[in-house]
Amino acid sequence: MASAELLLHPVRLRIVQAFLGDRALTTSQLAAELSDIPPGSLYRHVALLTKAGVLQVVAERRVRAVIERTYILRILAAQIQPDEAAAMTPEQHLEAFMAYVAGMLVDAERYLMTGEPDPLRDGASYRVGAMWLTDAELADLVRDVIAVFQPRLANAPAKDRRRRMIYTVLLPAPAVPTSAGGEVNAKVRSGNRKPKEGS
Repeated sequence: MASAELLLHPVRLRIVQAFLGDRALTTSQLAAELSDIPPGSLYRHVALLTKAGVLQVVAERRVRAVIERTYILRILAAQIQPDEAAAMTPEQHLEAFMAYVAGMLVDAERYLMTGEPDPLRDGASYRVGAMWLTDAELADLVRDVIAVFQPRLANAPAKDRRRRMIYTVLLPAPAVPTSAGGEVNAKVRSGNRKPKEGS
């Protein structure tokens, strides 16, 4: 399994994200998608991910004087294990989250600045909401989300299918101030709970 240190580098994280959705890519195709990354740096990070078993070579062919390799992502090897995540410091988690958000921003920019984006037509959205959940209710929610997503994550690429990026974040809100009687502050409690959406 790959380590957090390996996977959470900003460039390597973007490489891993490029392969999500059961994609097979050559280094040339990858370089075209991640054109802001210098080729030498990109190839070095691909080599590191391959050596760690995160990427796997599935085909080779000679193109003029060089061998062009096609890679796929080994999804199980591209996950940080729970024991390693538990050992990370708050600073390391913040660094990891910043790398995650940076990858999301790059994907959003590429979508919005390429071609003729139409978020309504394309089903692109971003929203935030808040829910009051016990630990058991949160576990139920996570289970339900996995049940909805898992079968669709297995969809193979097809002409009538468009690759769609899904980012999920679950964060507990900071502790809410309470009154002497233990009631949640009325001003906080009565705040707008409707999700904010932009699309």
